[in-house]
Amino acid sequence: MPNLILTIGLGLVGALITILLALLLSRMVTGIYLGGLSTPAILPTLFCWTALALLRVPVHIARSNRAQAAASEVKGVLRAQLTSTLIRFGPQWVSDQRSGELLNSLTAGIEALDTYIGGYLPQIVLAAVIPLLMLVILAPIDLISALVLLLTTPLIPLFMILIGDMGERLTRRRWRSLGQLSAILLDTLQGLSTLKLLGQARLQRERIATAGEGFRRSTMDVLRVTFLSALILEWVAMLGTAILAVEIGLRLLQGGLGFEAALFILLLAPEFYSPLRMLGARFHAGMSGYEASRRIYDLIEAVPPRQVRAYQVPPAFSHGITFEGVCFSYPERSEEALNGIQFNLQVGENLAVLGPSGCGKTTLTKLLLRFIEPNAGSIHVDGQLLGELDPDLWREQIAWVPQIPHLFSGSALENIRLGQPEASFEQVQQAARAAGLHQDLLTLPDGYDTPLGERGSRLSAGQAQRVALARAFLKDAPLLILDEATARLDPLLEQSLLTNLRRLMAGRTTLIITHRLAAARLAERVMVMNAGRIVQIGTHASLQAVDGPYARIMGSNGSSP
Repeated sequence: MPNLILTIGLGLVGALITILLALLLSRMVTGIYLGGLSTPAILPTLFCWTALALLRVPVHIARSNRAQAAASEVKGVLRAQLTSTLIRFGPQWVSDQRSGELLNSLTAGIEALDTYIGGYLPQIVLAAVIPLLMLVILAPIDLISALVLLLTTPLIPLFMILIGDMGERLTRRRWRSLGQLSAILLDTLQGLSTLKLLGQARLQRERIATAGEGFRRSTMDVLRVTFLSALILEWVAMLGTAILAVEIGLRLLQGGLGFEAALFILLLAPEFYSPLRMLGARFHAGMSGYEASRRIYDLIEAVPPRQVRAYQVPPAFSHGITFEGVCFSYPERSEEALNGIQFNLQVGENLAVLGPSGCGKTTLTKLLLRFIEPNAGSIHVDGQLLGELDPDLWREQIAWVPQIPHLFSGSALENIRLGQPEASFEQVQQAARAAGLHQDLLTLPDGYDTPLGERGSRLSAGQAQRVALARAFLKDAPLLILDEATARLDPLLEQSLLTNLRRLMAGRTTLIITHRLAAARLAERVMVMNAGRIVQIGTHASLQAVDGPYARIMGSNGSSP
C-alpha cells in the first residue's frame, strides 16, 4: 500500500540524514582540533549540518503521519470487511457467538492494529535495511569495525526470538482475557435488571472482579516481559558499542586508524543498533495488534455453509412457496429442529403455524428469511430454488414482524422509516396510523422526532410491536411473516393489535407463526407442528372435527370453532 511504502521510504531518508550528520560532524571536529581550520572555513559545513538537522523534524513528522494513515486505511478496510462478513453470516451465526468478544474485535481489536501496522511492520524492513546500509558505507572506511558490528548484531535478533516467543504466548493469553472480560461486562449490562431482581448482582460483581483480575495479571505479565526485553536489548546494544569503542581506541592509539574515521564510526554505532532496538520495543507493542488481527482474519476468511456465488433475481412471487422434505438441525443440538417438512403456501393465502415452543416454528421463519439454509430438502419460490435467489432482493419482498422487534436509539421517525428509507413523512404517518401508533407518538415530547432510547426503552412492549407493524405497512411487501407478533402482549392489547394485523394481511400472502389461538384464527389454514414435524394441516373447521392435536389445543383453551 502507498502509505506503508512511504513510511518505509521516509524511514530510510531519516537514516541517510543521520549518516550525513555523523559524517559532517566528524569532519568539523577533525578540522577544528586537528586541521586548525578557522570558524569561517567550517561555516559552510556547519550550515549544511544545521539544515540536515532541521530537515529531520519534518521527515519524522511526515513518517509518523504516513504510518498513521497506513494504519487508518487498513483499519477502515478491515472494519468494513468484518462488518460485511457479520452481515453475510446473518443473525443466526452472530447469535451463536459471544457479543462482547465480537464487539471487542470490532473496536479494541481493530484499534490495536495502529502500532502493528504503523510501527512494527515498517520497522521490520528498516531493521533489515538500515544496518545493512551502514555496513556498506562503513566497510570501505574500516573493514574491521564493520566486522565487529556484523558479529555483534545477531545477538539482538537472538534475544528477540527467545523473549518474543514468551511474549507472544502471554499476549495471546491477555487478548483472550480481554475478550472474556468484554463478554462478561456486556452480558451484565444487558441483564442488569434481571440480576437486581434475582439478587445476584453481588455474585456477578465478583465474577467481573475475577475476570478483571485475570486481565490485570495477564497485562502485568506482558509488561514484565516487555521491560525485560527492553533491558536486554539496551544491554546488548551497549555491549556492542563498548566493544567497538575499545577496538577503535586501541587502533587509534597505535595509529592504525584515522581520527576522523574513528569518530565517524563511533557516532554511527548507536544509530546502527537503534533500528534493531526499536524493532524489539515495537514487537511487544505490536503483538496485541497481531493477536487481534488473527481473530479478525479468522472471522473474515470463514465461509458461510452452502454459499452460492452467483444468485438469480427472485421471481415476481405470483404462485407461492413450496417446502419439500426440508430438514434442519442446529450444530449445538443433537435432535433435528425440522424433520421432513412438506407443505405449500399459495399466493394470497394466510397460513398459521401452531405449536408449542421449540417445535420448529421460528426455524421456518429463519429459512424463509435466508438466515439459515436447510440441511436437506428444498424450498421453491414460484418453481425456483430459494437458495439460488439473491437474498437481499428476496428479502425486499418480505415484511417481517418478529416477537421482539429491535428498535434503534434514533427517533421514532427513523425507526419506522427503516421499512422504506425513501418514504416521505406523510407516508410514515400513514403507516403509523394504520398500525394504531400515531396518537401514541404525538404524546411524546418531540412527536415523531423523539429519540426512543436504546432498544426503544421509551416505548412499551405494545408500542414497540406497533412500530414493527408500521414498518411492515410502510414496506408494503407481498409476503408477510408474523413471528409470534402477539406473544408478549396481554389479551386486551392482543385483541387491539389483531385488528391492525387484519388490515396488514389484506391482499398479502401471510405466514403466522404462533402458539396462541387468537392469532391463529387470523389465518384460513392451520398447520400444527410438534417436535420438528407437521402433525396436522387443514382449515380450522376440518381440524377441530377430528380428534387430534388441534382439537386438544382448542379444548384446553376452552375455545369453540
